[in-house]
Amino acid sequence: MSDNDSHSSFSRRGFLRSAALFGAAAVAGPALTQEIGIDDIINAPRRGNWDDQFDAKASRTAAAVLSNNPIFGPGAAANLQQAIYDYESIVANGGWPQVNTTVKLKIGVIDPAVRQLRERLMVSGDLAKSAGLSNSYDSLVEEAVKRFQARHGLPLDGVLGQYTLKAMNIPADVRLAQLRTNLTRVEAITTDLGQRYVMVNIPAAYIEAVENNRVVQRHTAIVGRISRPSPILDSKIYEVIINPYWTSPRSIVEKDIMPLMRKDPSYLEKNSIRLIDGKGNEVDPKTIDWNGTAPNLMFRQDPGKINAMASTKINFHNTHAVYMHDTPQQGLFNKLVRFESSGCVRVQNVRDLTTWLLRDTPGWSRQQMEAAIRTGKNNPVKLAVEVPVYFKYITAWSAKDRVVQFRDDIYQMDGAQELALQTGLNQEPAVAN
Repeated sequence: MSDNDSHSSFSRRGFLRSAALFGAAAVAGPALTQEIGIDDIINAPRRGNWDDQFDAKASRTAAAVLSNNPIFGPGAAANLQQAIYDYESIVANGGWPQVNTTVKLKIGVIDPAVRQLRERLMVSGDLAKSAGLSNSYDSLVEEAVKRFQARHGLPLDGVLGQYTLKAMNIPADVRLAQLRTNLTRVEAITTDLGQRYVMVNIPAAYIEAVENNRVVQRHTAIVGRISRPSPILDSKIYEVIINPYWTSPRSIVEKDIMPLMRKDPSYLEKNSIRLIDGKGNEVDPKTIDWNGTAPNLMFRQDPGKINAMASTKINFHNTHAVYMHDTPQQGLFNKLVRFESSGCVRVQNVRDLTTWLLRDTPGWSRQQMEAAIRTGKNNPVKLAVEVPVYFKYITAWSAKDRVVQFRDDIYQMDGAQELALQTGLNQEPAVAN
């Protein structure tokens, strides 16, 4: 997804919604556009807060930005301190220039603003000084912009669109303060993280699986919106549920399922949702007056491809009723803004992560896990050895190669409004319960 549309009437929120709708229609085909599934309800734009915690060539330059050093590795604080020294020097020397342009800057463009862009990228180390100062947006500038985008979690299109420009024009002293804030957060972590652990960096919306102080897997994630943030916590993963059930929150039953059943009495059957009473008995939907109030029953979706959690749920001890899980809507991971859940964390390529988690659990190789998924049967699996998991809030960090990364302050915790670039752009008003 590009971040480079600067048309004044084209809002970022509208762009993201349109892209999501287009992607869903393209993948699902005409049939899905004619029927409403449970996942369409869960991800409806109007839904704000629910009454529970469930949310049912990048370039070689970009690759060089990535590191197998974990954010919370042994050298994390020292790396951040080095970044602070570097940025103190940048600030002491006047910071970097603002890039002022009224046109979209991309390869082939010749414009005076490109000279400002070159200088800006040189100060931050994204463009070699040997590239020189000129008005030409050449391949060297394009690669430098991609490097900048990689360091800021932006789409690597090499174009100076409005969102890349906003991130680029955050003053150096503000970035320095952000680094200092995050150094305090990193230094506050005094526990032994463990030989193997999972780290969810909420602002980056990604997950690291770490072993022996090296990142062995990195996963794109979808985390909580500002109105229902993913909690900061330390816990241990104790269970993987293959083909999980999904139980509808009361708010969805009242606001969505009841009206849909009035229009289409076969809706529950089409979405594999069963009614269960307090004794565990199944109740026939035909016995319910769908024109009345919502029945005091459990609305439970069977495991399967259309299940809101798809193939996998990962449980860890916590008081927030949150967990990590798969999703049938894989296209969501391609969105620029991935802060949309109600606290839970969706994991891209979750089966790679669960294979790693179950490595020490006998009888659960990748092949055995895939075979279990194909059966469609609910299968809770206790880990032979619980794996620590950490949900942390880190918006700036650095690796030992002195490549500094920044992310948007999505929960407005860093103390500077200009760092919360994406906050509010994909938030919907709360729905009364």
